[in-house]
Amino acid sequence: MKILIVDDETLARARMRSLIDDHGDGVVVGEAANGAAAVKLANELEPDVVLLDIRMPGMDGIEAAVHLTRLEHPPAVIFTTAYDDHALSAFQVQAVDYLLKPIRKERLVQALERARKINRARLLSIAAATGETRTRTHICTQKAGAIELIPVPDIIYFRAEQKYVVIRHINGESLIDESLKALLDEFGDEFLHIHRKYVVAKAYIAGLEIGADGRHEITLRGLDERLPVSRRHAANVKQALKSLGAPR
Repeated sequence: MKILIVDDETLARARMRSLIDDHGDGVVVGEAANGAAAVKLANELEPDVVLLDIRMPGMDGIEAAVHLTRLEHPPAVIFTTAYDDHALSAFQVQAVDYLLKPIRKERLVQALERARKINRARLLSIAAATGETRTRTHICTQKAGAIELIPVPDIIYFRAEQKYVVIRHINGESLIDESLKALLDEFGDEFLHIHRKYVVAKAYIAGLEIGADGRHEITLRGLDERLPVSRRHAANVKQALKSLGAPR
């Protein structure tokens, strides 16, 4: 059994590795100190199991697990946590295995023997019940077998195409197979729906102008590109820009 250990504490990773070595029925193929590194390593190493700490700076364990479910070969996930009994009920209800810190060898062996895969819906239910991050800090994409984690603050806008959504970010463009509606539901506080095809990051909106055809257009900070505003969304866009203090 190939195992990836993820914990932001060096000593915790060392103890976990020692327990696995003592068990003798698994091999540690890698270690990561944060969620983003864990996703990239899992894509490269294709572990059978990821021992995943939940509370880590940056990308936490629940978000990392959501991204892991999207890999071509998703691993089983065993969470490691110091939660109290009330929060642990969320994991029990979703039939997800977890290890309560400090971790005992017997309990680790038991968890490894019944390691199971988890889907995104169950992870989101756990996130809601435990109060952990519900909005992703990154968007995960794959291209030619490689994983790309795009920080949400780097995203300028989402553009809907027929079968996918294009992410326009500060380093170029990437494709994802999520719907514009789902993205808006998740990131609606930071983004603005301006057109049936466009959802734009409020932080990158420079202003609202009238185009050559007499229709409204959004101008973007640092880009010459202009995005159309539909009549349906024009009133909401004007109100949102007023609250943001952007030129109208």
